[in-house]
Amino acid sequence: MRTRDHGKPHRLLAAASFFLVAFAAVGVARAQGKDVPAGSIYTCTDAQGRTLTADRPIPACNDREQRELSPSGLTRRKIEPTYSAREMAEREDRAREAAVQAAKATDERRRERALLVRYPSPASHDRERKEALSQVDAVIQAAQKRIAELGEDRKKIDEELEFYKKDTSKAPGAMRRKLEDNTQSMAVQHRFIAEQEEEKKRVNARFDEERARLKPLWGPAPSAAAAAAASR
Repeated sequence: MRTRDHGKPHRLLAAASFFLVAFAAVGVARAQGKDVPAGSIYTCTDAQGRTLTADRPIPACNDREQRELSPSGLTRRKIEPTYSAREMAEREDRAREAAVQAAKATDERRRERALLVRYPSPASHDRERKEALSQVDAVIQAAQKRIAELGEDRKKIDEELEFYKKDTSKAPGAMRRKLEDNTQSMAVQHRFIAEQEEEKKRVNARFDEERARLKPLWGPAPSAAAAAAASR
């Protein structure tokens, strides 16, 4: 007479469940480690200054740089911190500002080189300053000459208006227009001279600024003895 084993189905079900759980665990382990190269060592310094190491990226160092090392200790790569949206925006702003400052520095060096080519010595810079100021002075002298001419014309007009000195409104229209034109022309020339005086200030300010930038580029001035020896 055969004896039935009523517990056998339960044992088979338990065995099948065990194999399914084990297979799933292996799959999860493979999924978690699929991006981690074999033998990699991860290291970083956490917020407390401790050096941490692990066989996979370290969550405690997500906000700072980590290094992936080979088994021999060589750095395979550097892992950048994981930034929030705000931190990423701030980081990009800093990078843009750094790029702007670097461009400004490059432009400044280019301008300094151009200045040094144009003015290789203090004497060359002084000559150009003198020439620029002399051009403005020539314009001022021309305006002053015109003022003198207008002054002579005014004397003649005043002589013609002598008869109407008490009431110039009774003078002929042509004579009154000559007086007005002379007065306006005189005012224009005086304004023009004032503008040229301001231009002289701007020229001097520009050359002063250039000289301040050029002085360190020219280097120390030669001594009197060296200058005398060079002139022989």
